[in-house]
Amino acid sequence: MRFGPADTKVEFTLGGLLHTVHGTFQLARGELRFDAATGKASGELVVDAASGASGDASRDKRMHSEILESARFPEIVFRPDRVDGKVAAQGHSQLQVHGEFSIHGAGHEISIPAEVDASAGVYTTTLKFTVPYQKWGMKNPSVLLLRVGDKVEIVVHAVGRGGS
Repeated sequence: MRFGPADTKVEFTLGGLLHTVHGTFQLARGELRFDAATGKASGELVVDAASGASGDASRDKRMHSEILESARFPEIVFRPDRVDGKVAAQGHSQLQVHGEFSIHGAGHEISIPAEVDASAGVYTTTLKFTVPYQKWGMKNPSVLLLRVGDKVEIVVHAVGRGGS
């Protein structure tokens, strides 16, 4: 199944004491293959780290230079290794996609809940998960009274085409 940048939206939310930051990233490329009988999965979803945008140029500049270090670590990658649950050929499915999430130069094992709606070879997918960015070695961007949490909520809306 192939995922394209035009059909994929990656959103992030970083909660804070006085404000919440919302933003987006762009998918660079994506392909997922899985064996429905065994649950074994492969492929990768690659996000352009430098595409992260929150709508505030100075905040985004700091996010890229000090937190994500986008020039040094240009890609954020999820590589699935298994799917727990069955993907219906038609209709709604709920499953877990397990694999490695690589960000800021390090890989982290993760299991991501996924909701999939299938129709005529088109799979509309929503993934929701949390990235404990500070635990994973990135700086917390809090300054003075602008305090933020140590985790970022990620929601991916993607449309995949093709077989498994």
